Amino acid sequence: MTREEDRSISLKSQDKTPGRGIYWGWFVVAGSFLILAMNYGSRYCFGVFIKPMFSEYGWTMALLSLGASLNLFMYAAGGIFSGSLLDRLAPRWIMTIGAVLTGTGFILTGFLRSPLELYLYYGVLCGLGSAGIGVVVSSSSVGKWFERKKGIAVGITTTGIGFGTLALTPLAGYMVGHFGWRAGFVLLGCLIAIIGVTLSQFLMGKRTPEDHGWLPDGLPLAMDVGSRPADRPAGKNGLFSQRAFRTVPFWVMVLCFSIAVMAEMTAFVHQVSYGESLGIDRIIAASSIGVIGLTSIFGRFFYGWLSDRLKDPKFSASLGFLVMALGMILLIRVKSPSDLLVYAAVFGFGYGSLAPMMPVLLSDRFGRQILGSTYGFLTFFVVGIGGGIGPLLGGWLFDRFGTYAYGWMVNLALLFAAAILMLFLRKVSEAGR
Repeated sequence: MTREEDRSISLKSQDKTPGRGIYWGWFVVAGSFLILAMNYGSRYCFGVFIKPMFSEYGWTMALLSLGASLNLFMYAAGGIFSGSLLDRLAPRWIMTIGAVLTGTGFILTGFLRSPLELYLYYGVLCGLGSAGIGVVVSSSSVGKWFERKKGIAVGITTTGIGFGTLALTPLAGYMVGHFGWRAGFVLLGCLIAIIGVTLSQFLMGKRTPEDHGWLPDGLPLAMDVGSRPADRPAGKNGLFSQRAFRTVPFWVMVLCFSIAVMAEMTAFVHQVSYGESLGIDRIIAASSIGVIGLTSIFGRFFYGWLSDRLKDPKFSASLGFLVMALGMILLIRVKSPSDLLVYAAVFGFGYGSLAPMMPVLLSDRFGRQILGSTYGFLTFFVVGIGGGIGPLLGGWLFDRFGTYAYGWMVNLALLFAAAILMLFLRKVSEAGR
């Protein structure tokens, strides 16, 4: 018996026999789905709170938007740390700590009295905490359990963002309308802490399939490796900073996804206020974010499914950028509540491509063994730059010109450029290192 065969038998005995019952990777998908629903559903509600806080304190839109931008920057910075930890640890405690910090931050935000407290509670505390329960940890955890079915598995996982947005945004709008914005923050904080900790402890305790007797997709560990898709081993890729950081494809992804996230966050933070400025009822305007969440569910599933069937997943990503650009055209032309909802449906379907396509493209270019660290670094640049600039730029343009139209037009032009640039994304083996 060879050493490899002995190791396979030993590892198989550590867990239940692969191939019997439900593959644990699907439990990882379920846990990640629900955690993403709580995290992003709560974070994307921030636009619902902008107008009431503006009315109560008279703070400028740029000042309020800085809180959202700081939140995204801290989330991006935390993604580097949490992604690197994920390549070494199971996600259980990373997610538990993240849920506690995020929930605490939301609750404290409900008691703020100054801009400094907004930046500290919502910007720093919620931002860092959400990194532990965000797409870097969730999607990377799922990506480690699948190879052939990676696109669909990550797509299903990230539909949780849409479900959470669909469910929690109207709830936040109702809470703000009937009980005030402070009660809304406290409720969201309690939900994140309780549900996030529970799911993390029960479903997210395993790190990789190989550690428990499987190969990706639930295949037996002892099977012939030639019958499964090859993966770039970590040893070949080396440390992220020494490999991916020096490749052109990584920086192309940084630029394209930074643009898309900038457009996404500008819309999430400002579209409710934009709708209200056009005379649209607050509940309907807030529901437009829920519509984005609803159609993004179909988008995440569609683009994940499509990426498994195309020769290169970059084509799926490019299509998503184009649909987002179409949404921006519709947003500029909004005149009525129905116009706003049609825009939200189209934009949401395109925006649904972002969460599945980032980990799928990274895994395709750099391998799944270092997916956590590569995704963490990509998120730092994409969310820290694009997500941080978007809300702040949108708020500044509104304060400067008294209209959101200029912000929407900037997003439109950049999204078209990103869609074209993504088509030139090369395989790492084809690119200069």
